[in-house]
Amino acid sequence: MRNCHDKVERASMKCSEIMEHLEQLSPPSFAEEWDNVGLLVGRRNKEVQRIYIALDATDEVVEDAVRCGADMLLTHHPLIFRAMKRISDEDFIGKRIIKLIQSDISYYAMHTNFDVMGMADAAADELKLENRDVLNVTYEDEISHEGIGRIGNLPRSMTLLACAEYVKGVFRIPGVRIYGDADAEVLRAAICPGSGKSVIQDAIQQQADVLITGDIDHHEGIDAMAQGLSIIDASHYGLEKIFIPYLQDYIRRELPSLQLFAAHEKSPFTDV
Repeated sequence: MRNCHDKVERASMKCSEIMEHLEQLSPPSFAEEWDNVGLLVGRRNKEVQRIYIALDATDEVVEDAVRCGADMLLTHHPLIFRAMKRISDEDFIGKRIIKLIQSDISYYAMHTNFDVMGMADAAADELKLENRDVLNVTYEDEISHEGIGRIGNLPRSMTLLACAEYVKGVFRIPGVRIYGDADAEVLRAAICPGSGKSVIQDAIQQQADVLITGDIDHHEGIDAMAQGLSIIDASHYGLEKIFIPYLQDYIRRELPSLQLFAAHEKSPFTDV
């Protein structure tokens, strides 16, 4: 689908109209207080025909979006995360922002609001988790509760090693790291795409056999094992890359007049 030469003329929509649809899917009110989501660069009234979707606004992604003639860039992780006192070409983030502005590309990020309203259920759907619930509740009212990650039962009981192979196949990743006894039986699984350090205790409290997540370091891994929790570290990118096909499907369904381009699936690291 990502053929930059295939630039057919289509009806356009204002960036603000597209934002309304994205915010129906993942309302910004569900984002964590420390996060930075929404329109980060560009014009709300920009006429958009072509959207480029990626996990991160890297140099390669920004350059590819410009090459494809994108009017809007949509990512999961926000390019502008911490406060910036100046925007200049002396800073790698500043260079990207300048290129987006020069190319009149409006840039929108969906981070922890999508983690809560989108990513968690999408990942659980991929694993076919049954009888699922929220892993870490971040929002609750009289009728519902939402939050980061999901917990439920795998389609069947399996060994930790077999579960690792299952995760590799479902998420199309070349390898994972496991903490725990490879022969131990697991059934109740928690999943938290991205960095799951903060939900280890949630998984233990909800009696998960295994936590499937990313960014687990040595101490967290061995401490989890000591408390009876196995971990499959499928990497931050390995689980969160589902953001791209998810948003492709959503925009095709809700806004079919728009033309979509997407970043190539490519892990930011290489195991050697």
